[in-house]
Amino acid sequence: MQYIASLSYGKDSCAMLEIIKRNGMPLDRIVHVEIMATDAIPADLPPMMEFKAKADKIIKERYGIEVEHLRAEKSYEKLFYTKRSKGNRAGTIIGWPMIRGSECQSKLKMPPMRKIEKDNICYIGIAADEPNRFHNLTDRKISPLVEYGVTEAEARKMCENLDLLSPIYTQSARGGCWFCHNQPVNQLRLLRKQYPEYWALMLKWDKDSPVTFHADGHTVHDFDERFQLEDEGLLIANDKTFRWNMLNQELSYRLF
Repeated sequence: MQYIASLSYGKDSCAMLEIIKRNGMPLDRIVHVEIMATDAIPADLPPMMEFKAKADKIIKERYGIEVEHLRAEKSYEKLFYTKRSKGNRAGTIIGWPMIRGSECQSKLKMPPMRKIEKDNICYIGIAADEPNRFHNLTDRKISPLVEYGVTEAEARKMCENLDLLSPIYTQSARGGCWFCHNQPVNQLRLLRKQYPEYWALMLKWDKDSPVTFHADGHTVHDFDERFQLEDEGLLIANDKTFRWNMLNQELSYRLF
């Protein structure tokens, strides 16, 4: 049996390594599953990929274990275009996920992890003040942060001191795939502005998808129109005051 740390490079999983070291907990391997958007484009943005490379060196030097990078068998794009074989949508591609949840987690990240978790103990990064995630813990899935009472704020401070704080936290409370349907509007706005080639790919996927990007019926193209009107000064980029009918009214006004 081995003790394996599942590393996401978020503040909780990086701080987890430090708690393991400080408390003399056994650790044999550190594993990260690399999710790909396409065969050539990672699911993480370039600054995060640079941080991973830097973090790997720090982790090897401080903890004496090299991070193993596993890769999901499918890219997100291949999963997206996979045709369903059952149900009333048989023969159509999967497209955007139909339910609120993490497609990357269940269909891409977990399969490689399940292979190495078998008969082993896995450490996962859940903070002591995240009780809504405690249901993920078992006698074979352990959170060192929960065990030693380390909160999210304490984990962040720990990572800052170790130079292991991801650049994600300068723009968002949490990280994730750049194409995720659950990400905040501001992250979509930044993606469109800073990575137009990725945004163009999302627009292509959106056009091909048999279901909408959001469960409320709104598409990536809807967000694109919204952000374009913001760029033109016709809408204010304020998520608290925005209503979709504001977009519809502005577009109707243009038609006349």
